[in-house]
Amino acid sequence: MTESTENNENLPGRNRRRFPGISSRAYEHPADRSALVALRKLSGFDTVFKALSGLLPERSLRLLFLSDSVRVSDAQFAHLNTMLRDACYILDLEKVPPMYVNQDPVPNAMCIGLDEPIIVVTTGLVELLDEEEMRAVIGHEVGHALSGHAVYRTILLFLTNLALKIAWIPLGNVAIMAIVTALREWFRKSELSADRAGLLVGQDLQASMRGLMKIAGGNHLHEMNVDAFLAQAEEYEAGGDLRDSVLKILNVLPRSHPFTTVRAAELKKWAESREYQRIMDGHYPRRDEDKDASVSESFRQSASNYAENVRNSKDPLMKLVSDIAGGAGDLGGKLRGKFGGSGGGTTTTEERPEDGPEDDSGNK
Repeated sequence: MTESTENNENLPGRNRRRFPGISSRAYEHPADRSALVALRKLSGFDTVFKALSGLLPERSLRLLFLSDSVRVSDAQFAHLNTMLRDACYILDLEKVPPMYVNQDPVPNAMCIGLDEPIIVVTTGLVELLDEEEMRAVIGHEVGHALSGHAVYRTILLFLTNLALKIAWIPLGNVAIMAIVTALREWFRKSELSADRAGLLVGQDLQASMRGLMKIAGGNHLHEMNVDAFLAQAEEYEAGGDLRDSVLKILNVLPRSHPFTTVRAAELKKWAESREYQRIMDGHYPRRDEDKDASVSESFRQSASNYAENVRNSKDPLMKLVSDIAGGAGDLGGKLRGKFGGSGGGTTTTEERPEDGPEDDSGNK
């Protein structure tokens, strides 16, 4: 059963900005939008989505949490209920989704459901985070609800479980795993959007940073440092050669979430942007404008963001992509240098006359 956010006498006293009518477009990461478009275009996804939307046992899911978890309310985990109502009030989510605390020592939270979202947090997370850190996490999950992410998250959980069950059938899970891989790629990007929503709710960047750092390293703040944690993200992105870039891709493929250092760096960059400041000043897309939003403009923004990320990335693979796109001539030499191999010869690129034929990159 959902509550309305109209009755707000129990909301926290700390003054935070509220965003009436805010659209999820305000905080959605461009990579989230582009990955979702790619997912929807995946062969067979439409069929699977429509079939599962009618078959998934949502009532069973709700009954499971109702019977075997603790539902947050004024009578149970009242402080979490206050934070939940506060988050829905700030993001102007009309109905407060049910939230449950589930006994699990692993710190985690999720927003699932097809018709209406359900938020679930584990005891491990509740015990790990302080009030402001927890507020950012609940804002993160409310952001998922506002963006409509719960539907795809539920399908991802179901298909992942199904793929494990039919893995013994020859080729039985190939098509399913293709969709699962695409869903994971989208969900990793959606986490970046939800992190932004969490910051809009908590309005405390340091609390968001601390929460991510604790998820990575546990409840030992006296032994950790946010600046050093962010330096790890810098080292992760820039370090190594092309072999390390490939390993990074392989490491992240089975994950549902981006690496925590990467999330922290992405969130800090957004918090320092003009885009974030404009939202805080009250200038943001409204939900009642969503129907008039230009799809092509959204595509252009996603493409522009991707191109900018490639240009500015310090990752060896991304730098190589940027070089190729820019018409780098000595591709063989760059590959040898990136992979760290010295090679066995002294082959150089062939000199061409100034007005000679075009090379593979289209440059003369």
